[in-house]
Amino acid sequence: MNYILFDGTVRNNLLPFTFTRPVADIRVGILTIREKWEKYLGSTTTTITEEYLSEKYPMVEMPENVLINASFLPNKALAAIIEDLQENEAVFYEDEVIAFFTKDEQEEVDFENYKQIEFQGEVLRIEYTWDIFSKNQEAIQADFDFLTEGRKSAAISNTNTLINPDNIFAEEGASVEYSILNATDGPIYLGKDSEIWEGNLIRGAFALCNNAVVKMGAKIYGATTIGPFSKVCGEISNSVIFGYSSKGHEGYLGNAVLGEWCNIGADSNNSNLKNNYAQVRLWNYATEKFEHTGLQFCGLMMGDHSKTAINTMLNTGTVVGVNVNLYVPGFPRNFIPSFSWGGATGFSTYLPKKAFEAATVMMARRGVQFDDKEARILEHVFELTKKWRKY
Repeated sequence: MNYILFDGTVRNNLLPFTFTRPVADIRVGILTIREKWEKYLGSTTTTITEEYLSEKYPMVEMPENVLINASFLPNKALAAIIEDLQENEAVFYEDEVIAFFTKDEQEEVDFENYKQIEFQGEVLRIEYTWDIFSKNQEAIQADFDFLTEGRKSAAISNTNTLINPDNIFAEEGASVEYSILNATDGPIYLGKDSEIWEGNLIRGAFALCNNAVVKMGAKIYGATTIGPFSKVCGEISNSVIFGYSSKGHEGYLGNAVLGEWCNIGADSNNSNLKNNYAQVRLWNYATEKFEHTGLQFCGLMMGDHSKTAINTMLNTGTVVGVNVNLYVPGFPRNFIPSFSWGGATGFSTYLPKKAFEAATVMMARRGVQFDDKEARILEHVFELTKKWRKY
């Protein structure tokens, strides 16, 4: 069967992260949503997404297809139902479609003509940016159970102190020395060729993805995911870093999500709790206003290619767009549009040419080329986000 992941109704709620990727390529838990579906279904997937993203994330259609709402995370029961879908059948969860069978000649899908199967089990869904960190504990546990079932961990050096070692799993090539790993409150997963240097304190749930590095002296609390090829240090709590990003020095990152190719400068900190302990409101691109998250703890949402200078301070519930450069002194406002350059004293437009020069150098350091395809996506984001840059 040909499986196609589509963004669904929540795509704009998940900006700024979906400015530069489909919903399917959001990382939550250990894997991206796409990687989860591909592993559960034993099949590759393609994507229906925004037209400007389709060059990088194409859609392949065949005579028979199953379309899957990428905001839903798979589990064994759900995947089994989807694998058995027949023509004119659809799976729903409450009022939202999870998946449906379609043929390439169908121009429209009318679910009134479908057999509607109601999924009765539990399912995780990512509907808002803050779900990425607030549901990360459950997502890490689900991925850990799935990835490690029937497998044995690679050996972990006896220089470490392991608490609840049966809940710790290292892939081949992972290394950790002279650190304390406590998996009492959640699993700890160390991806292929990942590294934890000496003197680190880590509590689960924790996922260190392939080729990621924890530098010396970090304090990391669950539920935290460090994506592939990222480097971290300092104090991190309940945060998700998609990949290829750096928080390589002291400073606090909590209840936060960072996209790819971000850099947090030395001694930068985000607040994750208001002084009056009130629930946090967060900028929502879909409604173009600050929405209640229902959370008391909510820190930073930062889109791809954004960076902070040393000693940058970020308020509770700050949303930073794509290709933003922040610097001190003072707290900048808590919604910063894409392609902004500045801080509390004001902003100017960060022109694509300059942004692309920085991206080219940063990506080359990790052996990745900044190509014309990436440039076209970011140029489109620059145009899309003009209306929020009023300086």
